[in-house]
Amino acid sequence: MKITALCAFALPFLASACCVTESKEVRQMISAGDAQHREWLFAPLGALEGRWVGQDPSGAEQVVEFRVSSGGSAVREVMFPGSEHEMTNMYTLDGDSVVMTHYCAQGNQPHLRGNMQQEGRMVFETEVIGDLKATDEMYMGKMTLVFVDADHIEEHWTALRGDKVDHEMVFKLTRVK
Repeated sequence: MKITALCAFALPFLASACCVTESKEVRQMISAGDAQHREWLFAPLGALEGRWVGQDPSGAEQVVEFRVSSGGSAVREVMFPGSEHEMTNMYTLDGDSVVMTHYCAQGNQPHLRGNMQQEGRMVFETEVIGDLKATDEMYMGKMTLVFVDADHIEEHWTALRGDKVDHEMVFKLTRVK
């Protein structure tokens, strides 16, 4: 009896909670770009699919994995897979440029926009940083991806605190499979 009474009491409240809808305007951003340019811009990222290795300045091995995803419209990069410093970068097209979100081990998410500055060099600069907890928190502010050849790349990362460079890192990577 008590359960029946509770259900009879709670049911109207649960029903009203379930059925309340809010009207929210969805902002659609149509990203038209030149199809040939977009293909030229994104193709080098897709060609990175596979496992890459390198060494950090201390000589420790670095592993990076690239995977084409989402029907060929995204490239996922996992840096240091399986380690406590594992990070993910997602590359997608937006109009006539590439955007990358860096899911940092620091806990923030810089959103960077990039384009080919010259053949073989894609430069990304931060537009906005998600989940930054303080103005002096470190975040990745710039990354230059250098396509040396089919089996060698370099990633030049610049970490910032506010407007000032905190440190820079270069990862020289070789394809292993």
